[in-house]
Amino acid sequence: MNHLKTIPLLALGGLIFSGCTSDTKKVDHPNILLIMLDDSGYSDLGCYGGEIQTPNINQLASKGVRFTQMHNCARCCPTRASLLTGLYAQTAGINGMGVNLNRNAATIAEVLKDNGYHTGMAGKWHLSQTKPLPNHNEQLRWLAHRTDHGPFAPLWSYPCNRGFEEHWGVIWGVVDYYDPFSLVHNEEPIKTVPDTFYMTDFITQKSIEMLDSYRKDNRPFFLYVAEDAPHWPLMAPEKDIAKYQDTYKDGWEVLRRERYRRMVQMGLIDSTTYPLPANSSGRSWADCKKKAYESACMSVHAAMVDHVDQGVGKIIAALKKNGQYENTIIFVLSDNGASYERGYPPGFDRPGFTRDSTIIEYNSDHPGTETTWDYIGRAWASASNTPFRYWKKESYEGGSATPFIIHWPARLSGLAGTLNRGVAHVIDILPTCLDVAGAAYPDSINGEKTPKLEGKSLMPLILAKTKVLHDTLYWEHEGGRAIRIGDWKMSALPRHHWELFNLTSDHTETHDLSAKYPEKVKEMNQAWEKWAVSEGIISGQ
Repeated sequence: MNHLKTIPLLALGGLIFSGCTSDTKKVDHPNILLIMLDDSGYSDLGCYGGEIQTPNINQLASKGVRFTQMHNCARCCPTRASLLTGLYAQTAGINGMGVNLNRNAATIAEVLKDNGYHTGMAGKWHLSQTKPLPNHNEQLRWLAHRTDHGPFAPLWSYPCNRGFEEHWGVIWGVVDYYDPFSLVHNEEPIKTVPDTFYMTDFITQKSIEMLDSYRKDNRPFFLYVAEDAPHWPLMAPEKDIAKYQDTYKDGWEVLRRERYRRMVQMGLIDSTTYPLPANSSGRSWADCKKKAYESACMSVHAAMVDHVDQGVGKIIAALKKNGQYENTIIFVLSDNGASYERGYPPGFDRPGFTRDSTIIEYNSDHPGTETTWDYIGRAWASASNTPFRYWKKESYEGGSATPFIIHWPARLSGLAGTLNRGVAHVIDILPTCLDVAGAAYPDSINGEKTPKLEGKSLMPLILAKTKVLHDTLYWEHEGGRAIRIGDWKMSALPRHHWELFNLTSDHTETHDLSAKYPEKVKEMNQAWEKWAVSEGIISGQ
């Protein structure tokens, strides 16, 4: 993986697409497989500089295209909304956490289903209104499967009612990996699971079962594999944790430097444009009082990513067995940067005890089992997001930059192993799916007029027919915000002032230029505020 080509700046012969492109020659409609990890850091994957064993995803990267500047929305709900709809999350109705996706925000599944595709989903939804019960103790009983309070969210908002013919997975966002709350098959709750259950394996199994069913006819498919891992709580099989028992004993500073070195060696980044900032947590490994605990937490995180990759390998094997592999376009990405979160007590979506009333130990010194509930915290999150600053939720690159792989043997073999340095956003995935499928974006959905599509197809960027998809991109989540215009970016933490960066010389956002260029700050702030008013984020009064 150390000698990968950069995408050539010329059109490539033999790569012809139908739909939104200007080419007229029709090709077979491809299958589409969308794999999304949850809270995986920018450099967790081996093909992005990580030490975690991800040979199957690495193989997709070596035979496909890796993006260096793909972005998400820095948090799970908004990213999932934008990914599925081609809209900024606020346009799609996701102006916070645990709210319903708007009925008029057409999903990839709804559009492709209307265009003859099979549509399936396995895994985490998190785009429905998730309201806790008024009584805290009763909420904990509900989370532990000790009581029943009906649907987990409005049934109309479930994936099976938003275009997916079949959904096996969870409606809420956080899971006990061994006995998840809100597990459903379409509208029906799955009330019991076997002793051998592990959520990542369930997602893999159901994905393969759907792939097997699709081979029975000639219709193409869209399959959304929405992994829960490596989102906290830290839970993984012992054999996977054992692989990484000693991997992190030298701490987060060493990890960050080693990942950075590999990324530079791979050609993903260069040390001039991407200066390596200090760990954003401000914590020092030398001063850490619980080194064994901290390294154990990161070992479980790595095991969870590793286990996802094992599942990806099985899904790829199924595609090959079924004769579906060559004409399946596969996307791999993460919904946000690694999570800084730690220390939440039981409540809302976090159980206090298991189904058999065993008390769950929060912040256990021995993370990884079902009866423990742990998190990696800020220092490891910063290392996982090497080379960037910050983490999940924030609109700096550490929160919003994602690894992104596109693999499609039938049409992109000439681009095997290339890097694409174009700027893109998850709002571009729906338009890309419609483009390759030859499907038009609808004027209305569910009886309502659809908003104007905000994303654009990635295919012209991949085929070097353009260098730029967007003049401007915007971010906002819970007060954190950013705007990028060309190579200038402004970022801010909640309740903090803007910082200004020129990404051509400082892609890791280390040198704030706001004092030096106040007029640029004013200009970009006006553009951001205009967008924020249009999205209802701030008042125009």
